Amino acid sequence: MPVVLQLEHAIRDFDMWKAAFDRDPIDRRGLGVLRHSVFRPVDDPEYVVVELELGTRSEAEACRAALGELWSSGTAAPALVGSPQVRIVEAVEHVTY
Repeated sequence: MPVVLQLEHAIRDFDMWKAAFDRDPIDRRGLGVLRHSVFRPVDDPEYVVVELELGTRSEAEACRAALGELWSSGTAAPALVGSPQVRIVEAVEHVTY
């Protein structure tokens, strides 16, 4: 099963954040990202949750490192507030209802 890099963080402005995300400064495809999903809590428009699906744990770790470098550059991530939460997870079950 694929490996997922989950990240979540507060943001200043969704449109600004989304524009930066869409510019793809880390080259997600080049890092092995197969697909991504973006979520927003229904009661908090200034927060995002992102899942990046990758094929291997080593690809997920490389992606996490690239994001860490990006986030440490204040100019590359102007919409972020605080420190993002990041974890690598593996699916253990998928059930469709």
